[in-house]
Amino acid sequence: MIKDRVNICLIGAGRAGMIHGRNFASRVPGACIISVCDPSEEACAAAAGELGITDTFTDYCEALRDERVDAVVVVTPTAYHRDIVIAAAKAGKHILCEKPMAMNAQECEEMIQAAEENHVKLQVGFMRRFDASFVRAKELLDSGAVGDLVLVKSLTRGPSIPKPWMYDIHKSNGPLAEVNSHDIDTMRWFSGSEFQTVYALAGNYRCGDARQDFPDFYDNVILNARFANGVLGCLDGAQGVRYGYDARVEILGTKGSIMLGDLQDKTTVVYTMDGGKTADVVQSWMHLFREAYLNEDISFVKAVREDGPVLVTGRDGLMAVRVVNAGNKSIVTGNVVEL
Repeated sequence: MIKDRVNICLIGAGRAGMIHGRNFASRVPGACIISVCDPSEEACAAAAGELGITDTFTDYCEALRDERVDAVVVVTPTAYHRDIVIAAAKAGKHILCEKPMAMNAQECEEMIQAAEENHVKLQVGFMRRFDASFVRAKELLDSGAVGDLVLVKSLTRGPSIPKPWMYDIHKSNGPLAEVNSHDIDTMRWFSGSEFQTVYALAGNYRCGDARQDFPDFYDNVILNARFANGVLGCLDGAQGVRYGYDARVEILGTKGSIMLGDLQDKTTVVYTMDGGKTADVVQSWMHLFREAYLNEDISFVKAVREDGPVLVTGRDGLMAVRVVNAGNKSIVTGNVVEL
């Protein structure tokens, strides 16, 4: 039997949280956002006002006691994901948890176990799997359009300077987690295999104020990988690049290649005598993947309403976290790390 409506509580009312909040407020069939939870009363009030709801909480434990809530969307700093997800599962709430899933593999496994034991859905927020261009590339790759897969190269460079809490690698897992979890999942998805070995190099080139207190922080990283099926992988990640939000993928096969992404935002190009050639640049992931977030939210609600499988599982989140941890280990030790 299809459930008539899924009542949603949003836990975390920051930028990413409000993308989901706006979707569930008006764009997702069969869903209704009924409450928001954030430790900041100001953020709660602003979110509630925009989303047209009245129920707000500063304590997620209190929010989970609301029997009207069917599902939660967890969009908090990574270090809090484990505790919130396990509490939500024990409260019988279905869960959409943003990436990175958790800080380490053990936390991920505990989250998966809690969801299974309490018979609730657990979906991880890798929204690129719901982007029309990425889905089409996967279809072409699987059809053999470019022959046998040889290499997946994925690049994500964010424009903004990291928030201060991200400087502590032990609390954030660094850019490999915060920025490049999507690349890791994309590479794994396209390769159809698991990471076997990784070798990573990194450095801090833009965040001078972090160097003294957080000498292990990096804002630029490259990671090379080999998958269990022999496919090669290459990841290029950066924070604070300022010039725009840059997300591109190249898929190389034995008979051709597939290219995804473009830094140019619109097709309009301006030529002037003084400025030369100029064009609009993609400024934010919130704009670039807006429809992917919507498709992700629709898919989650559909799984809950129809009691079907989620398309991005806790295992997908777990495997990405393992690669993040292995990459960070490689950066510190200078060695190739086997998974």
